Amino acid sequence: MPDAPKAVFFDLDGTILDWETGMEDSWLASCERHCDGAHTPAQLHEAIRTRRTWFWSDGERAYRGRMDLDAASREIVRYAFSDLGRADTATADLLGDHYRGLRAAAIEPFPGAIETIEALHRRGVPLALITNGGARSQRSSIEKFGLERYFDCIVVEGEFGVGKPDERVFRHALAAAACDPAEAWMVGDNLIADIETPCRLGMHTVWVDAHARGLPKGATVQPHRIVRSIAELV
Repeated sequence: MPDAPKAVFFDLDGTILDWETGMEDSWLASCERHCDGAHTPAQLHEAIRTRRTWFWSDGERAYRGRMDLDAASREIVRYAFSDLGRADTATADLLGDHYRGLRAAAIEPFPGAIETIEALHRRGVPLALITNGGARSQRSSIEKFGLERYFDCIVVEGEFGVGKPDERVFRHALAAAACDPAEAWMVGDNLIADIETPCRLGMHTVWVDAHARGLPKGATVQPHRIVRSIAELV
């Protein structure tokens, strides 16, 4: 991989921001707050985990959920309540909203992530932020951590009209950086959304494996480099 890329493109969630830490604690705390006594918080949490996996496993539901995370959380909890024979949609919505509040407060940048982006920015490397999700939720995260000032191009799925892995997203960022694919790096944690298309386009790819899980068995997408943290890039 070249030592001096002409441009670097970053994913947001799971790459710059640690979206996974605190997720289960936030769900469990919300279950404890809105438990009716008929089921334990742990039972309610498990039902939500099952429905959460089901919800995000379908492409159409996942897209709808990304566009409105609040509505997605409410829907997941409503299904979980129904699975447990509980028909209280008002409480289900309160639980989902409580979770979203805790979740938003818990999300923080990975250690060294902001410093890495700052370092690349100071070096004059054009940077692009390419993130899937709704405009409101993604812009909220961008504003919360003051990320906008570092990036020459920000592509949010809910604003752009399509998201990763659609190659139009990456070509838009390449055009904004005025560079060829071979001159740019794409850095992200999702092999399909962040790595597969850039590999095909000829970009250099960096897969962020924050929890050291390794490539899935039989993975057909092979990044050029694997890091635990984007801090390893500088």
